[in-house]
Amino acid sequence: MGAVQDPASAAANQANREEADARSVFVGNVDYACTPEEVQQHFQSCGTVNRVTILTDKYGQPKGFAYVEFLEVEAVQEALLLNESELHGRQLKVLAKRTNVPGMKQFRPRRFNPYMGYRFRRPYVPPYFYSPYGYGKAPRFRRPMRYMPYY
Repeated sequence: MGAVQDPASAAANQANREEADARSVFVGNVDYACTPEEVQQHFQSCGTVNRVTILTDKYGQPKGFAYVEFLEVEAVQEALLLNESELHGRQLKVLAKRTNVPGMKQFRPRRFNPYMGYRFRRPYVPPYFYSPYGYGKAPRFRRPMRYMPYY
């Protein structure tokens, strides 16, 4: 199931990811019909494009944003100047790519919901689970006879 990594290779992998993120930009509001080659042509003036990734949903449809990775770190500053430029009639949003911090979304407190009530809500328990005889006590009952005797 889960592969166990030694801490040295995990730290090296994280360092490589951070170094690649420093050479990358986020491109928002990308047209759904846009191909990676067209995005590469748009950012070619900034520097050498290493990779263009257009993210898709589970059905293969584009999500409307992309990541462009350059070979040089200086190309990111040039690419940020292309913010609000047009591609396929849409105004692009270009930002420096953030490095994902693992565990950042782990502990998120719940917000107050006025429709939930003020105290902790227990799950609904049907009334036939409540025993009128108390906890752990079973009612006494007679076993029904198979047939009624005629007297």
